Amino acid sequence: MAKSGKSKSTVASTTSNKYVEPAKNWLERPSLPETDPLLNKIFWGIAGLGLLLLIVLSLGSGINADDKFQVDYSQKLVNYYGTFGKDTTALNIPDGNMHLYGGFFETVTGFANKALGYQPTTIGYHHVRHVSSAILGWVAMLCSALLASLMAGRRAGIVTFVILLLSPRFVGDSLMNPKDIPFAAGYVMALYNMVAVLNRMPQPGRWNLAGLAVGLGIALGTRAGGLLSFGILGLFAGLHFLAQNGGFKAFAQSQTLKKYLFVVLGTAIAGYVFALLFWPYGLHAPLKNPFIALSKFADLEVKIRVLFEGQNMMSDKTPWNYPLTWIINTIPLACLLGFAGFLAFTPRLFKRYNPLWVGLVLFAAVFPVFYVIYKNSVIHDGWRHLTFAYPPIAICAGLFWNELAAFFATKKPVQWAVYGVMGLLLADAGIFIAANPAMPYVYFNPVAGGTSGAYGKFETDYWGISTRQGIEWLEQQGILRPDMPEVVVISTNMYYSTKQLCAKYGDKVKVKYLKWERRYDDAWDYGLYPTRFLDGSTLQKGKWPPDNAVHIIKAGGAPILAVLKDTDRNCALGIAASKLGDWPTAIDRFKAEVAKVPDNEIAWVNLAQAYLNTSQLEVSKQAAEKALEIMPDDAQSNNLIGLYWLNKNDAGKAKAQFELSLKKESSNPGAWYYLALIARSQGDNQTALTNLMKAIQISPSFKPAYELSAQIYEAQGDGANAQRFRAAMGQMK
Repeated sequence: MAKSGKSKSTVASTTSNKYVEPAKNWLERPSLPETDPLLNKIFWGIAGLGLLLLIVLSLGSGINADDKFQVDYSQKLVNYYGTFGKDTTALNIPDGNMHLYGGFFETVTGFANKALGYQPTTIGYHHVRHVSSAILGWVAMLCSALLASLMAGRRAGIVTFVILLLSPRFVGDSLMNPKDIPFAAGYVMALYNMVAVLNRMPQPGRWNLAGLAVGLGIALGTRAGGLLSFGILGLFAGLHFLAQNGGFKAFAQSQTLKKYLFVVLGTAIAGYVFALLFWPYGLHAPLKNPFIALSKFADLEVKIRVLFEGQNMMSDKTPWNYPLTWIINTIPLACLLGFAGFLAFTPRLFKRYNPLWVGLVLFAAVFPVFYVIYKNSVIHDGWRHLTFAYPPIAICAGLFWNELAAFFATKKPVQWAVYGVMGLLLADAGIFIAANPAMPYVYFNPVAGGTSGAYGKFETDYWGISTRQGIEWLEQQGILRPDMPEVVVISTNMYYSTKQLCAKYGDKVKVKYLKWERRYDDAWDYGLYPTRFLDGSTLQKGKWPPDNAVHIIKAGGAPILAVLKDTDRNCALGIAASKLGDWPTAIDRFKAEVAKVPDNEIAWVNLAQAYLNTSQLEVSKQAAEKALEIMPDDAQSNNLIGLYWLNKNDAGKAKAQFELSLKKESSNPGAWYYLALIARSQGDNQTALTNLMKAIQISPSFKPAYELSAQIYEAQGDGANAQRFRAAMGQMK
């Protein structure tokens, strides 16, 4: 690496793809010819087309389910800055803890929407957000390609750009992800400008200094984890200082040391201030609150049910390989094999290019993933929390393919064959984007068997953006239209996006939030349900979508969202009758429902309950078994079979059934309660109390567990504890 006066030729010297033998001393880079101007035109042509493509695609994307929290935060930030800090609601937002996030994206888009006069109930409001996300996704791609160009030449930048533009997950997130994409953009912007600044030390370019500060600011101004970028700057600036100035002897060069400290501290402070300007919570305690936010995110307080390798589990119970498996199954083969090739070529690349920057992109790609594994951090929704690590992974892959092609520079047919192989390995990803422009983020690569092969094993549309396609289908069928004669009731578990997209119809459309497993707790006309939170076993057995689906949204051959129609409302009426204790009516309604919709597991399990309550044990068991054929992990169905054996006075089989139920769903208070009943009947009061406490921990309002606990303590002569449990039960509504 040349020093300041030769810095420009140094950068230019790494822009050729003619293969030369590596230099013996990495400080003395080989001098290569200037870049072919044609490559520059190709590079910026791809950049321009990529920006246009992302913006156009973003206009067709559905609304991210997390926007329920993001949009609320955006409006609170606009109020905070619009009142010059008098409106302080943005400082503490318990629902979603959004105040712990930097507000860069939300502030910018919030004021843009305010200036344009858009409200969250208009599609234009979300177009502004999606276009902004697309632009930031493009910035991440551009900075990645520019960094690859600085390291190995413009052709490496082109290859990196192409890989990123044909990465369905990253492209899909760029269309509508207001958290992870801005964070990735800041992260990579900081990396690129960091290298550009240090390459020209001690006379860095002003634009790169500004870019470095802004990149640091955007990263921290999106998520507290952006502090990682500050750490990377300090680490690699220190390594660069030592390598360029004779190792530890460099500390004797006070002027050079001061220059490095000025650059590092100056850009870090500027970036920190930039972030705080968009983050009221951080601004109110700048040396404390960002670190509080970081500590909370390290443990990710939100824990949800996820589907991984065919098993439903809570996000804090996922195995160590959760993020790695997701990455391997969802990035294009060209990137996956390219990264593996990069690792194999690392010794060559360290000799061929500046090893400090090779080490930087490798560190930026690998460290976040392995840190999450090491810390056993809670992550969910695939590996979206690690999206920022993907551009460096793509850079590594781009460097490998570029190096492999450059090695055969004198054998043009072989070199073109290398590019051909890379193109073939990107083909299915590109085809998927073209075939699924509204939601390319549900892509799985051939390792997973494609999206259809991953169906039932991994989450697909975990943000529920496919609700937009479901609503558009209802509009195409004329079911939703401005002149609707009657109100249309829509049920969904993706309430926010559905509500916003239907707001234009006013009172003519009523949206109800009903979980999938409780979807018949109320009456409705149409249901919009993606696969989110469904049992993997149900999906794998082909028991979804149900028989009353009138339309199915698919991607890669896999069902993503079902549009349901409920004409007779038998199941909803049966549940209403059950709540009134009208078991004969309930049975009639449920029987009518399963005759028309045989795979309605809710009707079967409620029919089993109704039969049990009328002492029709055998048909109750048969109905519960039918429910389990459709949804094997259903807790209530398993519990009902356990109750069947209890009513048959077979405690052994009942206990085994409840234990099986808990194995399938540990957060099942009913199973713990019935196991307590069995333990008590066998004289084991201590086990009974232990099981009852587990039931109460899972469901603090589960009254039968309190009552049985009080009865056991009374029988033991412990009036104080008995009174404590009865008092707790009495305080419940």
